[in-house]
Amino acid sequence: METIEGVLFEPVGCLAEFTAEPFLEIAAGLSGKRQTSKSGSRAYWHLLNLMESSGHQTVEHLELQAVDNATIYDDVLPALAELKAMGIKRFIASSLSAAAITRFLARCAPETFDGIWNRDNAGGIKAAPLARALEAAVLRPNRAMFLTDTAEGLKLAESVGVNAILMMNDPDESRRLATHHPAGGIVSLHELPDFIRFVRAQHVTAARDVS
Repeated sequence: METIEGVLFEPVGCLAEFTAEPFLEIAAGLSGKRQTSKSGSRAYWHLLNLMESSGHQTVEHLELQAVDNATIYDDVLPALAELKAMGIKRFIASSLSAAAITRFLARCAPETFDGIWNRDNAGGIKAAPLARALEAAVLRPNRAMFLTDTAEGLKLAESVGVNAILMMNDPDESRRLATHHPAGGIVSLHELPDFIRFVRAQHVTAARDVS
């Protein structure tokens, strides 16, 4: 893995725990079929797949409800502050609407991010916000990380060329997702700065060995 210069965050499942119900309700409206899921992240990515295939946008007021019901992880702000001190760029790269991201950041200190991309200002969902974040930051994909806790997120990271880091929110699910061979995994955002330091240290050691 190359030295990491930036981290892309999708709030759903990586910065906060979201409930599944609002996303399932939107998905049911798009597909006419009612799904069940206990995971807000899986429900969210299921919705994104429906949006992609149907070309329809989501229902904004239900997204706002999802944000209002989300529980922001306690380690978010300390981890973001530590990454800033290390010189690591931090970006929101989300398929949520601009209104939903604005509502989320009102609870999560928008000044802690170097760039904020959503489906509205990125002009699309899934890969679009990641690509726009990388382009705006003039950041090579292999020097960036994307945090995700779903198989769909891992596939997305691979398609864009960024390093996929698995957020291991659920032990059983994480064991299954490990078979997708992410670039690494963390249990808590507190571990992210140390993970990046470890990657840096490997490069320093490799450079010394070459010289």
